[in-house]
Parts: sequence; structure tokens; C-alpha cells
Amino acid sequence: MTRFIVAPQWQGSSSSRAMQLIDGALAIAGDLPRATTTVIDVPAEAGESLESGVRRLSSLTRVRTAIEEAVAEADEPVVVIGGDCGVTLAGVGAVAGPDLAVVWLDAHADLNSPETSDSGAFHGMVLRAILGEGADVLSLPAEVITPDRVVLAGTREFDLGEELYVSATGMTVLSVDDLADPAALADAVSATGAARVYIHVDLDVLDPGEMGALTYPVPFGATVAQVVAAIKAVRERMPLAGASLTEFSPSSPEAAVEDLGAILRLVGALA
Repeated sequence: MTRFIVAPQWQGSSSSRAMQLIDGALAIAGDLPRATTTVIDVPAEAGESLESGVRRLSSLTRVRTAIEEAVAEADEPVVVIGGDCGVTLAGVGAVAGPDLAVVWLDAHADLNSPETSDSGAFHGMVLRAILGEGADVLSLPAEVITPDRVVLAGTREFDLGEELYVSATGMTVLSVDDLADPAALADAVSATGAARVYIHVDLDVLDPGEMGALTYPVPFGATVAQVVAAIKAVRERMPLAGASLTEFSPSSPEAAVEDLGAILRLVGALA
């Protein structure tokens, strides 16, 4: 059985549609089994940066703590539903260890730091924080997750600093074309030498033609079928330690309904 933790966090986003992430998370929650679903109480206020270089840090820190506590109480793998993709820090942090690989299915690398980010928005820094580089209260300890245990997949938009980081660390990057072969992602994860895997899905890994309610759509993305097949191939190869699905930003309840079928296929693959 899988437990779901829904965290309708919006404070990590820089989008003008950030508040719609609340509606997106709650729309997904409405189709999840009530008995195994916990909805996190996200602060209403934006929060303060506290001179960290991360906008709304105080609220983000509170949500991180709440998610980690909820994951710790679960006896089964947890799928964290966002909100913005900043919620994934807590999901990974709750199960992190030297035997864990992280799959990052996302159109964006999210490898900025407070020093390199132009926006100060945490959703562009999450993976770098997982790798131990970020604001002290909003990152994992250094070397818990290392770049050789991370696989970027479907990523097609990099800032210059992110390109330099990937080049310097040799992090594995799979293109959208690579995802046409379901085994490609499973092979890359196996090559990390890890014994468990955490799978993060930012919905903008999908092509905008597949999903309408995206905060930062990027052309030439993957199909739902490709992502579902890749996730299933990884899960056949290695135990799932946890997962996240984030960045659903519908403009209306009607728009949410149009995309929920595709989202539930992805949730089903993770669960």
C-alpha cells in the first residue's frame, strides 16, 4: 500500500500563477483514497527570506518540517503531491541515504543556488539543495545525495550555472528522445549502483500538448505514455523509496478535470 501526502505549497514558485498550485494539489487529493491520504496544512502567509537568498524561506521551512514528520509516521512508501516542486526536498530528505538514487523527471534542472538564482524562487534550487548546497535550513547535509546518484530525465532547459554544474559533476542527463526507450531510465538508475530509488515528477517534463495546466511549459516534452513506461521500468528494476509529483496549476476546476486523467496515470505508476 502507498501513502499519499498532499502539500499545497505555492511559496517556492516564482510564477504569477503560483496560487493556482494550491487548487492543483487539492484537485489531485480529491481523487486519492482518503484512508491513505494526508493533507498538510500550508501557511497562508508568503513568509520571509531571512536574508537567505531564498524567497519565502520561513514558510518553506515550516512545510518541509511538516512533510518530513508525516513521512516518518508512514510504514510504507510515500508519494508527496505538490504544490510547487520544493516539496520534494522533504520527501527525499526523509528517506535519504548513501544507497539512494534520485530520478528527476523535469523540464528544468532545478540546480540553481541562492547565489546563482535570479528569482530567489526555491523551485529552481530544489535539486541543488538535495545535493547539499543551499540555505542551511533548506538543504540536506552535504554528501548524503551525490551527483553520481542523480539522473536528470526529460530535462531540456538549463541556466548557464546549471549547465556548468552538470558538466563539472558529470551528472547523467537523459533527453526526451532517450525516454522513447523505457529501459533507458532503468539502465541509468542501475548504473548509479544504488539499491533504492526516489522518483520525482514535475509535470512540465510533459509536452504542453499533453498537459495544459503547467506553470512553466517547455516545448518538445515527453508523452504521458513515455513517462509512465519509464517509471514502471525503473520500479521493476529497483525498490521505490518514495516519490513526488508536482506543479499542477489549473486555471479553473474545469481545466483541472481535463488533466486529471493523465495525472492519475502517473500517480498509478508511482504508487
